Amino acid sequence: MTYFDRLEARFAEREPELRAFLPEEGRFDRLRREEAALEERWPDPAGRPVLFGVPMGVKDVYHVDGFETRAGSHLPPEVLHGAEGPMLAALRKAGALVMGKTVATEFAYFAPGPTRNPHNPEHTPGGSSSGSAAAVAAGLCPLALGTQTIGSVIRPAAFCGVVGYKPSHTQVSTDGMVHLAPSVDEVGWFTRDAVGAHQVGKLLCDYWRLGPPTRTPRLAVPEGAYLEHASGEALDHFHSVCDRLADAGYPVFPVPAMANFDDVEARHHRLVAGEAARVHEKWFARFQELYDRRTAELIREGQEVTDTELELLRDSRDRLLDDLTGLMDRYRIDLWISPPALGAAPRGLDSTGDPVMNVPWTHAKMPTICLPAGRNADGLPMGLQVAGGLGDDEELLTWAMKLEPVVKP
Repeated sequence: MTYFDRLEARFAEREPELRAFLPEEGRFDRLRREEAALEERWPDPAGRPVLFGVPMGVKDVYHVDGFETRAGSHLPPEVLHGAEGPMLAALRKAGALVMGKTVATEFAYFAPGPTRNPHNPEHTPGGSSSGSAAAVAAGLCPLALGTQTIGSVIRPAAFCGVVGYKPSHTQVSTDGMVHLAPSVDEVGWFTRDAVGAHQVGKLLCDYWRLGPPTRTPRLAVPEGAYLEHASGEALDHFHSVCDRLADAGYPVFPVPAMANFDDVEARHHRLVAGEAARVHEKWFARFQELYDRRTAELIREGQEVTDTELELLRDSRDRLLDDLTGLMDRYRIDLWISPPALGAAPRGLDSTGDPVMNVPWTHAKMPTICLPAGRNADGLPMGLQVAGGLGDDEELLTWAMKLEPVVKP
């Protein structure tokens, strides 16, 4: 059997229950034709690009040539049509094949799609990049693209037990997507391991630095109001991971941080609402009856945000970044570590879970990775969230490859 024969068999076994992908007639016939075209273009295996023949899922907020864009919504796809962006072009140039569109929540907000958690179908896979995280976790593709506006890469990665990466703000172009809140929307990707995340980052990040760090990173736990949001289960697991890291020789120490975290969370929500109202102004005026209640409420709230307030909210991101960077300098911190979610994936499919644990790193524009870190008593995945300094993507991804075997028992 060929690789795509095996993948097609696995897809037939898992996808009917998982529902990670949007339906496509003749998916694997198309993929075999595209693989043949790649082989004709690069007949010599020694000269093939790094992602040669790798099938990737693409969250259905990205425009992809040959595919409709629905953004998880009921709006007519013709009003959402757009050109494919440079990120897709770069991955195609590296040899990747688009396996298909993956399920997203409506406009990458909170209204869930049909995707199930691959570890327990009665639990959410997280959102908004639901299908992408679930597809990688179920072995349906080794790479999938997502987006993050609050916690839409890191949280589903934690719930599904895969690696999820959100780069530094402005590191990777967000052109070619249906936005929710343009100033905070970030691209992201899911892989089976940190090596894969590093490989993709090297292809996509604009400011990739040469020469990986050789020192052992200093890890900080942000003590205070932020960490208190996590559940007892999440904190117990997090402290056990901290102990494993310390036993492996990593300096781990508490640093008081973000005493005003509730204000940070409120500002981020208000910023998302204000920008979403502007992105959807014309669509919402025409099709508001087609929007889910949760998305409509966000847009209506955002209509009350003035342009002046919106600029102040955007500026607040830099203030938080300055605060966190100042603490990193003062305590000689390389990385922040924290729980990636309130706990394991909650039961039920009406919600994708709470993104509160992802808010500060997204708001502060910092690169963030989720590493699988074991399971809870019910066998559901748990993760570790690691954030680095703005622009330090190469360092974070390099260190993540060394942290991964320590945190994953």
